[in-house]
Amino acid sequence: MLLSSSVIAQGFNLPKGQKSEKVKFQLINNLIVVPIEVNGTELSFLLDSGVSTPILFNISEADSVQINHVSEITIKGFGDDVPIKALVSEENKFRLKNITNENQKLFVVMDKSINFSTSLGIPVHGIIGYDLFRDFVVDVNYIKKHIRFSNPDTYVYREKKNTEVLPLAIRAKKAYLNSGLYLKDGDELPVRLLLDTGSSDALWLFENDSINVPDKHYDDFLGKGLNGNIYGKRTKVDGLKIGRFMLNDAKAAFPDKNSFRELTNLVNRNGSLGGSVLKRFHVVFDYRRNRIILRKNSNFDKPFKYNLSGLDLQHNGIRYISERISDGRGVVYSDKREFGNVQLLFENQTRLSVAPEIIVSAIRAGSPAHEAGLKEGDVILAVNGKRIHRYKLQDILEMINEKDGKRIKLLIERYNSDLLFTFVLKNMLK
Repeated sequence: MLLSSSVIAQGFNLPKGQKSEKVKFQLINNLIVVPIEVNGTELSFLLDSGVSTPILFNISEADSVQINHVSEITIKGFGDDVPIKALVSEENKFRLKNITNENQKLFVVMDKSINFSTSLGIPVHGIIGYDLFRDFVVDVNYIKKHIRFSNPDTYVYREKKNTEVLPLAIRAKKAYLNSGLYLKDGDELPVRLLLDTGSSDALWLFENDSINVPDKHYDDFLGKGLNGNIYGKRTKVDGLKIGRFMLNDAKAAFPDKNSFRELTNLVNRNGSLGGSVLKRFHVVFDYRRNRIILRKNSNFDKPFKYNLSGLDLQHNGIRYISERISDGRGVVYSDKREFGNVQLLFENQTRLSVAPEIIVSAIRAGSPAHEAGLKEGDVILAVNGKRIHRYKLQDILEMINEKDGKRIKLLIERYNSDLLFTFVLKNMLK
C-alpha cells in the first residue's frame, strides 16, 4: 500500500500513550553520541543543538545506508575552507528506540575528509539536533549518561533545589541564552550565546568593541568544522554568569574570523556555549516553552582542562601488536563499537593484536611537546611506560595532559625507529 507524503506523520513521535523515552548515550570529549537507525541501518550521531538539519558523513560501503529522493545543495559551516557540496534527501525513516520519524529530511556529505571518528576514537556517522529538540523536552543527565525525551504536551516540571529556569530565544532553528561575561575590568558584559551541544569546548567568543581577547592567550587549534579546521586564540575569562550560577576562570577561545567568514547569522550572538560548560549541569531543553532548566551536578566545580602538551592525536588505521602471554588458550574477541580490539592467540603463548594506530595529528608551536622535538605523523607507542594500545583515545589524551608541571615520557615510532621524548606539561595561561 502506497501512502503519499502528505499523510505521513510529521516530525519525531512516541508511540500512542507513551509519555517519554530514555536513551543511553556515550559522552566522548564532552560530546553526546546516540545510536539512531536511518532507513533500517544503525548509525551513531552527535546530538548537536547547533545544527538545523541532520547531516550524514563518514559513510562507508559497510554501512549500506539507503537514502531517498536525492538532489544536490551547498552547506556552509565553521572552518577555513570553502562551502561544501552535499546531497539533500527527503522521506527517510529515523528511529531512536521507540521514537520514530517517517519523513525526515537529511543532508549527506560525500567528502571523505570530513570524518570526526578519527579524533573521537569511535565511529560517528552524522549530526542531528533541532528536529529532536523541537519535538521533545530533552532532559540530559551528563552524570548518568542518559537522555529522557518527553512529550511536551504531557511534560510536567517539578521544581528542585539549586535549579534555575532561564528563558531561551529560538531563532532560525537555534537556541540562544543570555548570560554575563566578566573580563579584566570586572564589569559584567551582557552576552548572547548559542547553545551548542555539538561543541566540545567551553566558551567561544567573537571580538567586538566591548569584547576583546584577554592579554594572556596563545594561538591554538580549536577543532574541526564542516568546512575545515578552526584556529583561534585560547584564553580564559574571569567569570561566566549563567542565571545565578557563576563559573570562575572559565576556559574560552576566540576563533579566527576566517573560520566563520561564510556564516551570515553571527550578528545575532556574541559566541557559543559548548559541552565543557553544559556538562556541569543537569540540563533540560524545553524549546516549546522557550526555556532551559539548569541544576548543578558533580562536574560543576571541576577545573577546566587544557591541552598542556600541545599535541593533538587521532586514529590512523590499525597496527599489529605482539605480546608474550602466560595463558595459551585460544580466544578470539571482537567489539565493533571500538576501533580494532581483535585478538588472535597462538599456542606459543604470543598474542597478536590488531590495535588502532595513534598518531600526532597536529602540534602547537612553542608548546612543551614541540620544544621537545615531537613532530606531526609520529606514532605514539607508550605514555610514561604504559603501552597505549590498551587505552581509548580520550584516555590517552588525558594521560598526556594530566596536570601542570607533570613530566611526560613519550615513546614514539618515527621512520621505523623507536624514540623517547620527555617534556614537562605547562599551563600557558598562568
